[in-house]
Amino acid sequence: MTRAVADIDIFLQELITIQQTGSRQIALLGSRHVPWTHQQLIEMLGYALALVGNRILTSGATGANLAVIRGALRADPKLLTVILPQSLDRQPRESQEQLENVMQLVEHSERNDLPLAEASLLCNQEIIAKCQQLICFAFHDSHTLLAACEQAEEQRKIVTLFFLD
Repeated sequence: MTRAVADIDIFLQELITIQQTGSRQIALLGSRHVPWTHQQLIEMLGYALALVGNRILTSGATGANLAVIRGALRADPKLLTVILPQSLDRQPRESQEQLENVMQLVEHSERNDLPLAEASLLCNQEIIAKCQQLICFAFHDSHTLLAACEQAEEQRKIVTLFFLD
């Protein structure tokens, strides 16, 4: 497929997604190192997206992902799915407290022996496979998150990337 045809295909997919009136599977992923004011905005976005009926997918890390969890839980806990890179007890204490309130929590204890970066990469792949759209909050050196965005684009998902630096 030529680059021009691929660009047109992506553009048409974006139009279809934007015009879709039903709920969507939206993944929100982001850096652990997000300032508090940014976390508040991300929380509001997670809240708003769930409030209108979208299914929210994220991981369990602190920072951006925890903000998404707080927002989606306030809107409708049934619309939130959190997929962890490893088991719950391997997550930061701050995350564990919030994750106890998540109804649809997927743990991967079989990945506990993997380095966190590798487990996170597998986790992001699973989240992307389940979503229609990815919204990502990253820094220019957030290699794992940027790789997730590239993977989502390769799968013709709608990707919105916000750089935090």
